[in-house]
Amino acid sequence: MSLLEVRGLNKRFGGLQAVGNVDFSVPHGAIKALIGPNGAGKTTLFNLVSGVLKPDSGTITFDGAEIQGRQPFQVARAGIARTFQHIRLFPKMSAVENIMIGRHVHSRAGFVSAMLSLPWTHREERAIRARALEIMDFLGIAGLADNDATSLAYGQQRIVELGRALACEPKLLLLDEPAAGLNMRETAEMAKLIERIRATGITILLVEHDMTLVMNISDEIVVLSYGEKIADDKPLKIQKNPEVIRVYLGDADA
Repeated sequence: MSLLEVRGLNKRFGGLQAVGNVDFSVPHGAIKALIGPNGAGKTTLFNLVSGVLKPDSGTITFDGAEIQGRQPFQVARAGIARTFQHIRLFPKMSAVENIMIGRHVHSRAGFVSAMLSLPWTHREERAIRARALEIMDFLGIAGLADNDATSLAYGQQRIVELGRALACEPKLLLLDEPAAGLNMRETAEMAKLIERIRATGITILLVEHDMTLVMNISDEIVVLSYGEKIADDKPLKIQKNPEVIRVYLGDADA
């Protein structure tokens, strides 16, 4: 059974067809990769699934309910969290505080109750911090909790952003180029983290340009070209697909 199903999804920006009649599904517990050349529509598709953009047509079904057109915070509450290609940490806040922000999508405390400083809001905040520290320990960065998040090394910032997404307690985690800017060692560590996250029961949809990482950890791969799906299969079959080879290598005879 699929956790996420995308059917007939379309999105245009003026005269540009960014996503054209795309269909794919993500099974429960899978790591599915979404790949393609620059401009293929991968980030647009992520923005559609996460509620940043509304599709022109088509459906996005998550955990049995259609979610296209919902606001990002509603999508997050439903159980979808994401990271970004370009790191978006909050400056002048510690690493643990950045991760705590992800958990607030499920918190009960609103602006008024927080201003009134009610006792239960303090209990909830302590519980959120405790959960954030558990996530940091799981990711191997517990010792960085009180460090300024934006002063950390680039690879560590990537992991903090991953922790913030996990704090949302997602059923589906959207990872937008998690290995971007990482060296070989850091990329290998990121691959291990992604597999550990999947082992906890979280389903993962991944956009990534590092083909070694993609082929090593993905159960299935969707390939986009100019906004259209050209392949959807197991990694070994994707590697041998003539159309995929043509798109990536420009081999007209493939």
